[in-house]
Amino acid sequence: MEKTYNPNSIEQALYQAWEEKGYFKPSGDQSNGNYSIMIPPPNVTGSLHMGHAFQDTIMDTLIRYQRMKGKNTLWQVGTDHAGIATQMLVERKLEAEEGLSRHDIGRDAFMDKVWDWKEQSGGTITKQLRRLGASVDWDRERFTMDEGLSKAVQEVFVRLYQDDLIYRGKRLVNWDPKLHTAISDLEVENKDKQGHMWHFRYPLADDTLTSDGKDYLVVATTRPETMLGDSAVAVNPEDPRYKDLIGKEIILPIVNRRIPIVGDEHADMEKGTGCVKITPAHDFNDYEVGKRAGLVMYNIFTKNAEVRTEAEVINTDGTLNKDIEAPLPERYHGLERFAARKAIVAEFEQLGLLDEIKDHALTIPYGDRSGVVIEPLLTDQWYVAVAPMAKTALEAVENGDIQFVPKQYENMYYSWMRDIQDWCISRQLWWGHRIPAWYDEAGKVYVGRSEEEVRQNNNLGSDVTLKQDDDVLDTWFSSALWTFSTLGWPENTEDLKTFHPSDVLVTGFDIIFFWVARMIMMTMHFIKDEDGKPQVPFKTVYVTGLIRDENGDKMSKSKGNVLDPLDMIDGIDLESLLHKRTSNMMQSKLADKIGKSTKKQFPDGINPHGTDALRFTLAAMASTGRDINWDMSRLDGYRNFCNKIWNASRYVLMNTEEQDCGQNGGDMTLSLADKWIVGLFNETVQQVSGHIDNYRFDLAANALYEFTWNQFCDWYLELTKPVLQSGNEAEQRGTRHTLVTILEALMRLMHPVMPYITETIWNRVKPLVNVTGDTIMLAAYPEFDGSAVDKQAMSDLEWLKQAIVAVRNIRAELAISPSKPLNALVRNLDTDAERRLQENQTFLFKLANLEDIKVLGADDTAPLSTTALVGDMELLIPMAGLVDVEAEVARIDKQLEKINKDLARVEGKLNNDNFVSKAPAAVIEKEQAKLDEMRRDVAKLNEQKQQLASL
Repeated sequence: MEKTYNPNSIEQALYQAWEEKGYFKPSGDQSNGNYSIMIPPPNVTGSLHMGHAFQDTIMDTLIRYQRMKGKNTLWQVGTDHAGIATQMLVERKLEAEEGLSRHDIGRDAFMDKVWDWKEQSGGTITKQLRRLGASVDWDRERFTMDEGLSKAVQEVFVRLYQDDLIYRGKRLVNWDPKLHTAISDLEVENKDKQGHMWHFRYPLADDTLTSDGKDYLVVATTRPETMLGDSAVAVNPEDPRYKDLIGKEIILPIVNRRIPIVGDEHADMEKGTGCVKITPAHDFNDYEVGKRAGLVMYNIFTKNAEVRTEAEVINTDGTLNKDIEAPLPERYHGLERFAARKAIVAEFEQLGLLDEIKDHALTIPYGDRSGVVIEPLLTDQWYVAVAPMAKTALEAVENGDIQFVPKQYENMYYSWMRDIQDWCISRQLWWGHRIPAWYDEAGKVYVGRSEEEVRQNNNLGSDVTLKQDDDVLDTWFSSALWTFSTLGWPENTEDLKTFHPSDVLVTGFDIIFFWVARMIMMTMHFIKDEDGKPQVPFKTVYVTGLIRDENGDKMSKSKGNVLDPLDMIDGIDLESLLHKRTSNMMQSKLADKIGKSTKKQFPDGINPHGTDALRFTLAAMASTGRDINWDMSRLDGYRNFCNKIWNASRYVLMNTEEQDCGQNGGDMTLSLADKWIVGLFNETVQQVSGHIDNYRFDLAANALYEFTWNQFCDWYLELTKPVLQSGNEAEQRGTRHTLVTILEALMRLMHPVMPYITETIWNRVKPLVNVTGDTIMLAAYPEFDGSAVDKQAMSDLEWLKQAIVAVRNIRAELAISPSKPLNALVRNLDTDAERRLQENQTFLFKLANLEDIKVLGADDTAPLSTTALVGDMELLIPMAGLVDVEAEVARIDKQLEKINKDLARVEGKLNNDNFVSKAPAAVIEKEQAKLDEMRRDVAKLNEQKQQLASL
């Protein structure tokens, strides 16, 4: 083995060999069962971030673990077509390179451009997955727009439509005025802003007066422009100020439309004026009020969020109301919404109807892709009526068919599912699965798998013109089918029978509703077992926390605190890191701030750590918490851990290669240390396996670290030296055999978390234990062997460690060099201690560097010594000749001088009546405790001086 551990020299070549040799594929051997995980498909436009690295480490650990357990494993890989993100990227590319928009070249040509981009540049994240060591089956890689998945999406849409679970209707959606599409709640970024609350006077109609004699109501709004679409003013039915006005009308200023005063609990008596303007076409809360009150809805905006010439009047059932005319003032026609806001406020002021303006903290929704303010808008969209499917999906979790880990996330799932709304599945994009619906010239809709099928099923001749719906499906629609569509559904494939349901889904809490719940609903509706029972998509949902920076802040480009996992694997210099973090910053001040922060945190850039160190760090941080703060020092520590493993392995190999390790038989005598490490290793196997089975990757990593660094490297390797140096042939053979068998098995135990270093070392050590096989990933995972746990040997060795540590601690306290041999005295020995002392003198003499051990009788007087307890046994090191008395007394005097100064200061405080009378009791108590502690220290140091004087 190379003298120095260098991950860059082993990782990429190893991965390439693994992939080429097909080690990641299912074995086909189902004798130990099947096991499958479907990777959450990352966006095809994306690149690996810390969340991906975290979740992929967990999934790869599970799949490697189960593969080594003999399961027929499949880790299904694939990417999502990322509708909005991909379309925006290609649109920008088209404009930059050709100065054209997608509308200039048309839908078909634009789609060709997107596919070209996907083929050339869409594989960034899959290349990065390889760098992370992900053992996915690349031959089965899927894409949510590939032919097979498109067929599944089309099939699901048609069947749901036939089951009356898909419909088209006009409802309120999050509308992006820049991208001209509906977007999901997950694509809305809410930002806190400082804004205003405008108080407007709305005149009462028909000479009506309020209880205090006013002829108007005051309503407050943060969006004055929407008043053009007001349908009513709501008051609380219990509000004594206004309840008598319910059923009356007001005259909507500017528009001069009569609108009713309605009673609804949405109006809070304690908030604002108690009167709320209701604009059902442009506010989600108002939309619900409008439905309850049976109000018509006035849509005042175009899809550009500009004021229409005439409001579109919609009934509560979403149908167009042709009886009501709702012209809008000509002076506002075509005005952009925020320009209309200014003009409306000015006109209210001119009319004397502006009551007041107050500063107001707002939460404003922005499109996360477009960066513009989202406008709630009534549009025609396709919906899934999810309530019937949600009932079945709820029961699957309630009855335990699906388990959430940690369990508390079930509550989040329940809260979503018990208040579920119909799902808007259409998007006004070109890139995506085009909705399989066609319209004739009268607007009648036909749904089918193709135009040919539509014509055939509906007896439509060639004289009937049909046009396919321009909209595409929400990307969450296709990803909701991920667990079964990737396995070949709607065909009843062998893969579907073998690997569905999958075993575990690893995901973040933020998409429990948007993805997890929808997968459960869709899968249980379409996939049934042999008895017709709905099949779950996965048995366990393992929910990861969110990785934040070391200060607990969410990682974001605007904060400049994003960490690239590949930078931590390969390293990056400061200049490149600064360029990466600030190159696209529009604000120079922000770039400067981020630059300073980066220089402070990484003055020399980021050193390379290798994949194994990163993976082990992520596993060690995989606690049950919702937030996980990243810690670079832990990554550095686990890079050192890799070095420790490497150097320990070199020690083992240097002492065993070309030596007799018992692989060909021969007498073997196992030392106490050999028996101890074998037992301890088996206990560690039991712990690690149990933790992985229970999804406690942090505890598994801790157990691996504790055994490897603190027990195997720091203790066992040292304990082998006396045997290898002076033991007889059988003892040496026994220790060499233990060294190689434990190292080989330890590499298998660690492999799921740290695949590269373990494969490299395993290939060197396996011939020494007569192990065959080309790769560690197909070797058997270690199993707990209770018969190998020698309890007495383990107890004896722990006693021995205590004795050695006791001597080492005395050396440290008295500043005695480790190379100076010591004489030891012992007394108060029981039978076990006497036996242990007798049997293990070689280890004690060597590791504690003792020259002699003498047992004192009950009546023997010991010289002045430093004493330590090992169980009930006293271990004494005589101090005569070991200590420079003069230097030690000088050191103690210096300590005494400092403590006495502090002691006098605290005594002065406590003797000061002014301080004692004014200070809180807790402060006085704290000062008194300090004083007591310092007095104890002074007494102890004076006692040490007296002891030294006797030397």
